[in-house]
Amino acid sequence: MDDELAMIRARRLEQLQQQHSESSKSPLGDNSAAAAADAAKKEERKEKEDEFRNSMLTQILSQEARARLNTIKTAKPEKGTMVEDILINNARMGAIRSKLSEDEFRNILEKVSERFKKETKVQFDRRRAAIDSDDDD
Repeated sequence: MDDELAMIRARRLEQLQQQHSESSKSPLGDNSAAAAADAAKKEERKEKEDEFRNSMLTQILSQEARARLNTIKTAKPEKGTMVEDILINNARMGAIRSKLSEDEFRNILEKVSERFKKETKVQFDRRRAAIDSDDDD
């Protein structure tokens, strides 16, 4: 896993160096070409990041756990991405050393759901609703 990170960092450094050299060469008047190149670079960067995330998740999760994560991402994309981030960060820090089974993944999901559960609070303003027990004469 450390070798993969080193390779990714090396590729990223190479990309940044290429971007720097290309930006110093491009004329200032060619905005449309520069915008198109920037969009292409962003798209390529996003594809590489998605590829990296998928490879990390394949190493971390069993097929059943991966299927469960995909179901979560389909229903709640924000929560799915958050869980992916947590799993990838834990794997980078060495907290996850082997593939997680579906049961282990479910336990992690329960902990994450408990931690980020939103509390619903209902406030009722009696003055606005004109309901007051003093008016019951």
